[in-house]
Amino acid sequence: MRLRVTAKRVRREGLNLDGREKMARILERRPYGPGVHGPTSRTRQTDYGKQLREKQRAKLVFGVAERQFRNYFEKATNMKGDTAANLVRLLELRLDNAVFRAGFAKTRAAARQLVSHAHVDVNGKKVTIASYSVKPGDIIAIRQGKREKKIWKAFAEAASKTESPSWITSDMKELTAKVTSLPAGEELKQVFEPQLIIEFYSR
Repeated sequence: MRLRVTAKRVRREGLNLDGREKMARILERRPYGPGVHGPTSRTRQTDYGKQLREKQRAKLVFGVAERQFRNYFEKATNMKGDTAANLVRLLELRLDNAVFRAGFAKTRAAARQLVSHAHVDVNGKKVTIASYSVKPGDIIAIRQGKREKKIWKAFAEAASKTESPSWITSDMKELTAKVTSLPAGEELKQVFEPQLIIEFYSR
């Protein structure tokens, strides 16, 4: 089951998991967990609890269900290099995340909807699978037949102020983006701690 970013979950985590202004206002207004005991809760987490919490945060941020997330972990484990960095890199290279990073959607959930509703091409071919993995050299574009909608013209103007990460270059006028490299270094930092997730699955 895919987890959705809701106000309740954002308050539980104490973090704005999808960057929406609405969620930021909710956290500012109620900077404590949900429920009647939220304002006064002093529960101490075990190591297992902390690891589980980080895994849930990661799943919420990227909108990935448990089975698929576990598959990402296993793939990251079999890759060369640091497993934690590999896991984050695999998540960042999902097509829905790349569409979000390129500035074509305000949230990953909105980007996932664009992909599933056939608004996106990769290298000139329609792709409707949100988990599709992009790679350096790939060209992501909003499909020609969808660009004439008024919503895109207004959005492109607003999104032109969005700063994309260095591994993806966006052209808001043409509604295209190119994956120029693999995410690395500071761009792999997240609101969750991937090393705790590796420890959770390695128990």
